[in-house]
Amino acid sequence: MKPFIHEDFLLQSDAARQLYHEHAAKQPIIDYHCHLNPAYVAVDHRFDNLGEIWLEGDHYKWRAMRTNGIEEKYCTGKESSDWEKFEKWAQTVPYTMRNPLYHWTHLELKSAFGVEKLLDPSTAREIYDSCTEKLRTPEYSARGLMKMFNVKVVCTTDDPIDSLEHHLSLKQEGFEVKVLPTWRPDKAMAVENPTEYRKYVEKLSEVSGVAIRNFRDLIEALRNRHEFFASVGCKLSDHGLEEFYAEEFGEKEIATIFDKVYGGNELTGGEIRKFKSAMLYEGALMDWEKGWTQQFHYGVIRNNNTRLFNQLGPDTGFDSMGDFTVAKSISRFFDSLDIHNKLARSIIYNLNPRDNDMIATMIGNFQDGSVAGKIQFGSGWWFLDQKRGMEAQMNSLSNLGLLSRFVGMLTDSRSFLSYPRHEYFRRILCNLIGDDLEKGLLPASEMAFLGEMVENISYHNANKFFNF
Repeated sequence: MKPFIHEDFLLQSDAARQLYHEHAAKQPIIDYHCHLNPAYVAVDHRFDNLGEIWLEGDHYKWRAMRTNGIEEKYCTGKESSDWEKFEKWAQTVPYTMRNPLYHWTHLELKSAFGVEKLLDPSTAREIYDSCTEKLRTPEYSARGLMKMFNVKVVCTTDDPIDSLEHHLSLKQEGFEVKVLPTWRPDKAMAVENPTEYRKYVEKLSEVSGVAIRNFRDLIEALRNRHEFFASVGCKLSDHGLEEFYAEEFGEKEIATIFDKVYGGNELTGGEIRKFKSAMLYEGALMDWEKGWTQQFHYGVIRNNNTRLFNQLGPDTGFDSMGDFTVAKSISRFFDSLDIHNKLARSIIYNLNPRDNDMIATMIGNFQDGSVAGKIQFGSGWWFLDQKRGMEAQMNSLSNLGLLSRFVGMLTDSRSFLSYPRHEYFRRILCNLIGDDLEKGLLPASEMAFLGEMVENISYHNANKFFNF
């Protein structure tokens, strides 16, 4: 009997198998959006054990463990050992069947370590020990794993005030994998808490060398840092948003709003929306001037559980899909830039699948022939980076746009073991196209073109689009 993860996993037709093995599998990886710690790459971090690399910071697993009745001390607790946490994860894995975690877990074990056994309480100790032994060798260091998975480019997620010292170190060293920063100015827009916002602006002032007294000073300071990011090789920005902001505003009005929040006063809901609209617009102009690609991840409601947010902090697994109505705002935002011919290459990622068709049609409004796929519908994100979510995203893009111009997958992960998500995506892509071939919905005579199309979506489209 074949192991669960075998060479034809998810490939349900001869055409799918041909497309994957002859075309997709051979392509390098461009991970153009992730949350890896660049310090780990700079020092070539060695992971002490499988629990550390797999469970540290992984809120996907923590959510499943909590749902399975596992105490918090085995998820985020400092008092539990890595083995104790891993043992509780192994107890949870059988209960994740039909959750993407079940596929990811076993795909990572197979792809990284050659482990074909299913993870459960009976195999936990054996798998933990054998994988830990490998992780302690040079081949399984942070850099070793990147080379193992044939990674060519990684784009981390970085705040404007970050020193980028690790990116600079890697650039100067000439490390063969490009590790580039991504401009993530969310905190520069986070005016909901005036006290915290002023602290952030003061730090921005310090690192930029710009005395920030008003809104135009704020933009000057951000431009200073934007230039610095560009000098280190940055080619993308990214925004994590609940929704899109495209309110009408005047310069004097935004100046007054900045003075108000910088002075420690709470803003109204309308003032917050106007300020964020202005910041998104100003940031978009900077990106256009630099020839960057701007990314928008929208639709999440963060930190829903107040009690556990106060106890554990952000990014610990208490976020969910939102149901914001954003079509008119997206249209107004893009149009306000396009009307001046200053709309940068853009990628939109929605978290709620109800928006798939809307986004797939919205991007078509602002394609201008200057760049193939200038405005992109981003791959299935967060709760949607699973088989059904990725298929739904690609079907909407196929039906209403051009799948062939898609820039493909990314990990959006903090883990150096997440690169098999690219393999997962490629298998799903090839199965989708292979199924159409088997049903006669695509011509078998065009197999060569379809093979090239798979290669492009897997690697070449992104490489060309971002000019890496």
